[in-house]
Amino acid sequence: MSVLNLDFGNERITGVREIRYCKRCVMNDSSDKTIIFDDNGCCNYCTKALSEIDTTTYFPNEKGKNRLEDMVSMLKRENREKKYDCIMGISGGLDSSYLAYLGSTWGLRILGVHIDDGYDTEISRSNIKKLCEKAKIELRIIAPDAEQFNDLILAYMKAGVPNLAIPQDNILFAFLYDTVEKEHLKYFLSGGNFALECILQQDHVFNAMDTVNIMDIHKKFGTKPIDKLKFTSSYKKYLNSRRGRVVQLRPLNYVDYNRDRAFRELKEFCGFEYYGSKHLENILTAFVQMYWFPKKFGVDKRSSHLSSMIVSGQMTREEALEELKKPLYDEKVMEEYIAFIKERLGITDKEFDEIMSAPSHEHQDYKTDKASVVLRKIVK
Repeated sequence: MSVLNLDFGNERITGVREIRYCKRCVMNDSSDKTIIFDDNGCCNYCTKALSEIDTTTYFPNEKGKNRLEDMVSMLKRENREKKYDCIMGISGGLDSSYLAYLGSTWGLRILGVHIDDGYDTEISRSNIKKLCEKAKIELRIIAPDAEQFNDLILAYMKAGVPNLAIPQDNILFAFLYDTVEKEHLKYFLSGGNFALECILQQDHVFNAMDTVNIMDIHKKFGTKPIDKLKFTSSYKKYLNSRRGRVVQLRPLNYVDYNRDRAFRELKEFCGFEYYGSKHLENILTAFVQMYWFPKKFGVDKRSSHLSSMIVSGQMTREEALEELKKPLYDEKVMEEYIAFIKERLGITDKEFDEIMSAPSHEHQDYKTDKASVVLRKIVK
C-alpha cells in the first residue's frame, strides 16, 4: 500500500491516500464525490454559503430584524381568529428548542409537535418538558407503533443505506401535515438554519419524502407489516406548497444565531441542559451520525457542522481542525447506545456485527420515485 499525503491546507499529514481539505473550511473529499475545489483550494460548499449571507438566505443584521418583525406581525394578523399562530416540530435539540424559546418571546401561540420514537435521551425528554412548560407551548406527542417502526429501522440497516433517520423524518412531516390540515393552520416554523447548517455534504444523502424507496427497502428487508405507520410523499409536499396549505418559515435565518449564546439563553430560561453535540438528543440519530456514517461510509458529519460554524463566524478553521482530531464519540457511551439499539431492534451481537460488516449501499440501489427528485427541487 503506497503512502501518500493528507492535505489540510497548510498542514500535511502522512496517510494511506491523499485526502484534500478545503483551505477555508474543513470540508474534504475523503467520502464526497460531489466536492469541487477552485484554483485557490476553496470548496464549492463554503463558496456558495458565503455568497448567501445578506443576499438570499442569512440576514444576521438590521435587514433580518426587519424581516423577522414583518414575519411575526403577519403570523399574528393572519391567525388572530385561530387558536394557534403556527406549528413547530420540537425534537429536544438546540435548533428547534431555541426557536421555540424565541417564538414565545415574540408572543407567538405555538402548537408544538414531538415524535417519540422510543430513542429520546433522558436529557432530551427533560429539556422538552421544561421548555414547553416555561414557554407555555402546547405539545402534542406522537409515538409511532414501536414494533413496526423498529422493523423499518432494522430493514434500513439490513439494506445498508446511509440515512437511517429517514423513517423518523418522514413520519414527523406526515404528522405535521395532518395537524396543519386539522387545525386549519398554514405556517410551519422550522428550526432549519444557515448558521449551523449552511454546509451539508451532498454525497450519501437521499430524499426523506421518497415513499417508493421506503416501501421497497421494507419489502426487501422487513419482516412485519408497517400499516400502522403514516407516511407522506414529495407529491403531497408539492401539493401543500403549490396550494399554499403549508408555508415553511425559517426565522433563525433572520437573527444572529450563535450556538454557545443560544445554549446559555436556554439554560437561563428553563434550565436547558447541554446534551453533548449536534443531533445527540436522540440515541438513534447519535448512532447514525457518529457510528453508522463513519464506519459504513467513511463520513464524519462533524466536517459539515464545523464548516458551517466557520462560515457563520463562530469558529476558526484552526479550531475546527482541532475538533476533528478529537474522538468521534465516548466509547462507553456508544457501547450503551448500541446495546440499547440492539435491544429495541431485537437483534443479537452477531446479527449487529453482520450488518456492520456487510457491504454498504446507496438509496438509489433500490427503487426510487423519479418524480420526487424534480418535485423536491421545486419546493426546496
